[in-house]
Amino acid sequence: MKSYQVTEYNRIFLKDIIQEGSLCIDATAGGGNDTAFLCERVGESGRVLAFDIQQVALDKTKERLESEGLLQRAQLILDGHQNMHLYAKENSADAIMFNFGYFPGGDHSIYTKSESSIAAIESGLKILKKDGAMSLCIYSGGDSGFEERDALLNYLTTLNSKKYLVIVSQYYNRPNCPPIPVLIVKLL
Repeated sequence: MKSYQVTEYNRIFLKDIIQEGSLCIDATAGGGNDTAFLCERVGESGRVLAFDIQQVALDKTKERLESEGLLQRAQLILDGHQNMHLYAKENSADAIMFNFGYFPGGDHSIYTKSESSIAAIESGLKILKKDGAMSLCIYSGGDSGFEERDALLNYLTTLNSKKYLVIVSQYYNRPNCPPIPVLIVKLL
């Protein structure tokens, strides 16, 4: 592991799940870091759908993918992540990645909200294949507060344990509301 950032932590779990030819989704494209990771993993025969509600985020993602020669593997979608079911079939994706909160370097008044985020997770769980995984990076505090964090963590306790394995980790000794890494594996 190169760093101990929450995004890198979650990628470790997804590396073995994502294969050449996989379909993957970056539900919150932001600056394109996860989109680029997914594009590298799916190879030339795979596909990545990257969602964001801010054109500036998709523009930054496009710039990143172009510079790395990965743009042809991605479809950049200006739409809310709760609508991903309109772009991918049920049981079709190997991995889905989320970073909740706001776009770093962007407008902090625009951030994910629990209602649409829970709807997006529900949509994503239908899209995931059996043995596929979804990673969540839950950021809280600061501009966006704690409402979304609390709602997401509460929602995760309701998932059927026969259908989903939910692993919630924490940075135990970090101050100031550290991010929470979560992994959901679809068992059935």
